[in-house]
Amino acid sequence: MPLAFSMLLAACGGGQPAADKEAAAASARIPVEAAVASRAPIAASYSGTGTLEAQGETDVVSKTSGVLLKLYVEEGMRVQKGQLLAQLDDAGARASVAQSLAQMRKAEATYARAERAIKQQLIPRAEYDQDKYDLETQRAAYEGAKLQLAYTRIEAPISGVISRRMVKIGNLIQPNQALFHIVDMEPLQVTLNVPERELGTLKAGQPVKLAVDALPGEAFPGSVARIAPVVDASSGTFRVTCEFRDDTHALKPGMFGRVDVVYDQRRDALVIPRAALIEEDGETAVFVVERGAPPKPAAPAKGKPGEAVAAETKPPAAPVLVAKRRAVKIGYADGSRVEIREGLAPGDRVITIGRNAVRDGTEVQVLENAQ
Repeated sequence: MPLAFSMLLAACGGGQPAADKEAAAASARIPVEAAVASRAPIAASYSGTGTLEAQGETDVVSKTSGVLLKLYVEEGMRVQKGQLLAQLDDAGARASVAQSLAQMRKAEATYARAERAIKQQLIPRAEYDQDKYDLETQRAAYEGAKLQLAYTRIEAPISGVISRRMVKIGNLIQPNQALFHIVDMEPLQVTLNVPERELGTLKAGQPVKLAVDALPGEAFPGSVARIAPVVDASSGTFRVTCEFRDDTHALKPGMFGRVDVVYDQRRDALVIPRAALIEEDGETAVFVVERGAPPKPAAPAKGKPGEAVAAETKPPAAPVLVAKRRAVKIGYADGSRVEIREGLAPGDRVITIGRNAVRDGTEVQVLENAQ
């Protein structure tokens, strides 16, 4: 009885071991995510970091002494070159101008009489020359007195924004004392120290983009203003100055950010995610998802001689996918994408997540949420 029962099980359930083998094989496949190689524009750029600096920045200093009587600007106000910022007490300077003017007019009268007398030879030449030099001295003194009067008006030497006021009304101001600090924020600049290998790729006028930590998600356009003609031998770098004009005035001096200098573009490049690349033995490669050999069909069940066996219908087996290592030649890199110049074709699927767990020929299972 046990022997007959075992034979009956073998005749009726012959396909079960094959199904178990298929399930075991499917569970052994490595789950991966893949992306499709496709055509897209890509830009070649150099990225560097730096701090925003104002092109023009200066302290406004007093050129004369006096009590500060009036303030016309405050911190944060925009001013133009030559605009009046403050007024010092000018009473003493005005008195000096009046005194110098009187002395100059006296010297002019004396020189006029000497000029008439020298024509009639009534005075010696030396006396005439002395009157002439006295007049020139008084004229110079008058111009100096007017200049000192003008110095009581504190004017902006450059256009910009008042970033700091260092004095108050009533303070006694001394010569060369700083009153204000002005920052010209149009344009702002970032200076990059670029490795010398990029000397041939960066040119003045190339477009750049700036992203600052203080304003996440925003990009500010700019351009390369100038490139230093020499390379620093100690660091092997050269200076590249980039300019940015921000009409929104969101950028401020002192902000730290990343600058991308775009020096070339390809409009129809074959690109894949950078995460798909593998660097091994000095070679760059990727794993491509390909169809493997289809699984062999299970042998049909056989009954005893003279017995009819019902035909078993099974759905077609799912195609087997394998990872194939393929060497590639890369081109430009732009953020998370990289250009592939040799080794792939449009539509190829490359493994991006799970590539470290597979080898050439490993069976894989591409997850449904993969690209």
